Amino acid sequence: MHILVIRLSALGDVAMTIPAIYSVARTYPEHHFTVATSAFTARLFINRPANVDVLSLAKDEAHGATGTWKLIQATKRLDIDAVADLHNVLRSWLVDASFHLRLKRVVMLDKHRRERRAILHDHSQAATPFIQRYFDVFARLGLKAEPRFTTLFPDILPPLPPSIPAKATEQWIGIAPFARYRSKTYDQAQMKEVVEKFASRSRSRIFLFGARGKEEKILHEWAAKQPNVFVVAGRLQLEEELALMAHIDTMITMDSANMHMASLVGTRVVSLWGGTTPACGFLGYRQSSSDALTAGLSCQPCTIAGSDNCPLGHMQCTRAITTSQIVSIVLGE
Repeated sequence: MHILVIRLSALGDVAMTIPAIYSVARTYPEHHFTVATSAFTARLFINRPANVDVLSLAKDEAHGATGTWKLIQATKRLDIDAVADLHNVLRSWLVDASFHLRLKRVVMLDKHRRERRAILHDHSQAATPFIQRYFDVFARLGLKAEPRFTTLFPDILPPLPPSIPAKATEQWIGIAPFARYRSKTYDQAQMKEVVEKFASRSRSRIFLFGARGKEEKILHEWAAKQPNVFVVAGRLQLEEELALMAHIDTMITMDSANMHMASLVGTRVVSLWGGTTPACGFLGYRQSSSDALTAGLSCQPCTIAGSDNCPLGHMQCTRAITTSQIVSIVLGE
């Protein structure tokens, strides 16, 4: 059987599909899987099982009506037997419909929207983890599997990027202080203090992750005159960031793509949560809930995927976790 797997964006969401896709593929080596995703997120699929291919979509195939038409035409040439729609958006519905018309089996991700809305009103509830929902899609296709994924680098650690000095005896700490939404981003002044506290330790090396441009500029300001702080933003390709994360002892991240990338390489993550919490279902693969820090406010969570506004107008959840708490949990004190 040839299964088309659809997950078009975004980086963190695509990263969450990999444990399920790789586990199912290894459980059913007699079947073939083709993953349709954007050219950028396709780069996450490192060391994939032999029966997994990636249909890497160019920009004109990944967006808009014309792109959807091109995607449908591309998938028609693949001799697909069934579709696992891990996205469940308008674009994937149109692709699904093209296979329904050919009497192919299609199973779509259940986003549990009612469950997610209930969490915002009753903060004692928790959503089904999204990674489990991806496994559930395959199970409904008759491909039930247990998690078998460990890391993108199961056999040997990848070499460090050429610009990264070799690791000695120091503790390597990665910090990814940004997220798409303000409600998911820890206070910048406090995060700078966290960087300074780790930088003051003689046996620590700190790596700062972020995007090119504005984030890169902020991180260089934080790293100024700190010889053991290295800015990754703007210097490494995605594959190189994954390789570096595999060597890092602990990553400090928001509820963001970096949390899921670090999880894919088996690195411990201390995650900081604001408007969202792990109850929303997005905790990184095999990450410990004890490493997920929240302010514990009665108003959390107030959003499932993040927002730029606080319903109460104070955004206290992004500041209430203390810098000392972060340092202590990273160091195991």
